[in-house]
Parts: sequence; structure tokens; C-alpha cells
Amino acid sequence: MARRVLQHRRFTFGLIVLAVWAVFAAGACSLAARADGPHPKRNDQYKHQVEKLEDVWRTAQLNGDVEAMDKLLSDDYVGITMNGQVVTKMQQLDRMRNRAMVLTKIELSDVKIKLIGTTAVVNSQADIEGTSDGVPMHGTYRYTRVYSRLPSGAWRITNFEATRVGPPPERRPRPTASPNQD
Repeated sequence: MARRVLQHRRFTFGLIVLAVWAVFAAGACSLAARADGPHPKRNDQYKHQVEKLEDVWRTAQLNGDVEAMDKLLSDDYVGITMNGQVVTKMQQLDRMRNRAMVLTKIELSDVKIKLIGTTAVVNSQADIEGTSDGVPMHGTYRYTRVYSRLPSGAWRITNFEATRVGPPPERRPRPTASPNQD
């Protein structure tokens, strides 16, 4: 009888150890999955959200829509403009309000979106036309835009940087008055 009780206790202890191990293994697998990033279907969903936001950004930029841009940019936004100027969110919004930079054409190509946890990095090429401080500008630029996903699920642009591709377009010298010739 004592022997049966002992075997029963060993069996019960073995089941408890097995159950604890199963719970631990499930938790470890869950942590490993989270460490590798979201589920592939969620990655596709996030990429699609960021693609839509890129369209919202482009439309806001072309239309000078300060309100839409305000919703897109994070409060700690830092951008590096096409001219190498570093701007904050407020400075970027002021540039739009004051029409210091007006883009009339933005054609995007070679768009790539990389997800890293709750961050999305967008690299693209943009052919642009417009004016900067009243001076006509056009050209091809590569840019990087960084989005951060908030706990609410909303995405905000935290960083931006643009770099000209190839040499800058030739600027014609302004005509100067020539001295009178006798």
C-alpha cells in the first residue's frame, strides 16, 4: 500500500513538472516570437498603414495642408531638409504656413518600408518641383522618413532626411547690366 502511494505521488509530481515545463516552454516560444517582431500578417498590415500615411504626407505637402501635417508629425520631430537645414515640427509647420517651401510635384518611386518593432523606416526616391524661398527648384532626391507606432496604434513621423541624387541642376547666372560701350 505504501508503495502504491509513493508511486502515485511520483506520478503526480511528474505530471506537475511536465505541466510547469509546458507552461514555461509556451511562454518562451511566445517571447521568442515577440523578439523576432510581429506576426507576418501584422507586418503586412503595418506596412499597408505606413504606405497610406506616405500618401497622406504627399497630399498634405502638395496642398500645403498644415493641419494634416500637424497630425502626421510627432512632437519631437526632427527633419533635415533638401537644403541641409535642420527643422523641428513647429519650424516645418511654419515653413508650410508661410509658404517658404512650396512643392507642386512629388513623384515617388522605389519605395521600401522596413519594420523594426514599433518603428517603420521608409526609403524612397522623389522627383520634385516647386519653390524654396521663392527660388524655383526641381530635382531627384532620396529620402528616409521614420515613423513610430504609438501604443494607441497611431503612427507619427519622427525623423526625415532628404539628399539630392546627382549634381544639382545648373543655375543660369542672373543677367547683369553691361557697361555702356562707346
